[in-house]
Amino acid sequence: MKPPVFSTLGCRLNAYETEAMKQLAAQAGLEGAVVVNTCAVTAEAVRKAKQEIRRLARENPDVPVIVTGCAAQTEPETFAAMAEVTRVIGNHEKMQAETWAALAPQGPDFIGQTERVMVDDIMSVRETAGHLIDGFGRHRAYVQVQNGCDHRCTFCIIPFGRGNSRSVPAGVVVEQIKRLVDRGFNEVVLTGVDLTSWGSDLPGLPRLGDLVMRILRLVPDLARLRISSIDSIEADENLMLAIATEPRLMPHLHLSLQHGDDLILKRMKRRHLRDDAIAFCEEARKLRPGIVFGADIIAGFPTEDEAMFQNSLKLVDECGLTFLHVFPYSARQGTPAARMPAVKGPAIKERAARLRAKGQAALSAHLDAQVGREHVVLTEGARLARTEGFAEVTFDTDQPEGTVMRVHIKGHDGARLIA
Repeated sequence: MKPPVFSTLGCRLNAYETEAMKQLAAQAGLEGAVVVNTCAVTAEAVRKAKQEIRRLARENPDVPVIVTGCAAQTEPETFAAMAEVTRVIGNHEKMQAETWAALAPQGPDFIGQTERVMVDDIMSVRETAGHLIDGFGRHRAYVQVQNGCDHRCTFCIIPFGRGNSRSVPAGVVVEQIKRLVDRGFNEVVLTGVDLTSWGSDLPGLPRLGDLVMRILRLVPDLARLRISSIDSIEADENLMLAIATEPRLMPHLHLSLQHGDDLILKRMKRRHLRDDAIAFCEEARKLRPGIVFGADIIAGFPTEDEAMFQNSLKLVDECGLTFLHVFPYSARQGTPAARMPAVKGPAIKERAARLRAKGQAALSAHLDAQVGREHVVLTEGARLARTEGFAEVTFDTDQPEGTVMRVHIKGHDGARLIA
């Protein structure tokens, strides 16, 4: 029998969890199956999940097809109704060893001996997200320290796929990072669904900044620590202190901004206004000159008019954003925003294109400013590296992989720096 075929859709956290599932499936002895880890962030993500399931079923005939992830959690009946699907597993169940043990060979019809839909109430999950793996990625390690979200943004289905916020205790995180450093990883990235809520369910209510400072203090051999997406309004005092004083904390933050208009932000049920976002970026830049910001921004949210959209465009300059993740609004059934007056599809598409063009101009300006400078980079491949500020760098000759090195920037191609 062949090992299982795994397919991951959506976020980096899903990719991390796929690696954990591979370990659990291997330990259980699962063979000859297809596992699709789905995303539910947009209606388009669900459509792509169905497309991927059908493709893999065609390419792997006569093997069980197991569907899991956020879309499986929020819409189990949708996937259970597909003829190609053998089993639907929830987000909590997919990280349990007993789930994979139940799917492992127990006879000629082993896959038929368990429930077809194994999706419980994710909101009832209270334990910490303890499914840690020692290394995901070849040169940069991702460490999941938090899962779930306690907020209820009106456009977002993810809390119903991930459950409420749960944190991995700091001691467990530190021990894992020590193991990763011992294995030769030079950079660790902290990930989670709502990273700045880390600690809200732990004794003493520690904050993300406390975790960052503890990692840097207790793992002195860690060369680079990076933080994935954060909610800037929830940045705590110690996180700002780390930005100001810890050179091993990389000067790049990806911000969950979502929009630049105050009324739209209120209708999204966000916890910040545009001035809050601008003030955070200004403060962080004073504390760490040269810090680079990315951001998520939605184009075409319900009730958005041209003036409101212009506020998102202006936010790129006012916050000094460099890397934009632009999302054309896509209604998710079951969310409050799906019941709000919608913007017409062509207008959403056109606004998203303008926002992406604005982002490309911002990126080009940033790359222009790096030419002639020296940067400390981590090589991710023989001819690819990334700066401390997260810009990609290409080489014309092979370099040792997984190495932190200083390079001179000679130019750029509009997307990547050239060393």
